[in-house]
Amino acid sequence: MVSLLIVSHSPQLAAGIKELADQMTGGSVQIAAVGGTADGRLGTNPDRIRSAFDAVAGPDGVLVLLDLGSAVMSAESALEGVNQPVCLSDAPLVEGAVLAAVEASLGSSLQRTAEAAERARALQKVGA
Repeated sequence: MVSLLIVSHSPQLAAGIKELADQMTGGSVQIAAVGGTADGRLGTNPDRIRSAFDAVAGPDGVLVLLDLGSAVMSAESALEGVNQPVCLSDAPLVEGAVLAAVEASLGSSLQRTAEAAERARALQKVGA
């Protein structure tokens, strides 16, 4: 089953999104959440990202959802050379994580899970 890695500059934000996605899937999907620097400040840390990735990595792959541009740079650095399939998503973080978690819980491939996350862009929160 595809796993998810949520990367945020804020550990509380990452944990909250993980909590929401876990509840939507009954905890059936492996989800890691990582945020903040090694000394507790806001930011990202490649070593912490790699450790979280390693905790959930498997043969079906890991979809990485990120909050801000510099998180992408940290994730790319952290995940360079990994042997498992990995996909960095440009989906909206909260909505994308929920849709991806539900899709992964259905046993979908990494590509289909990433596509589900990207569909979050089209979701309307209020009536048009």
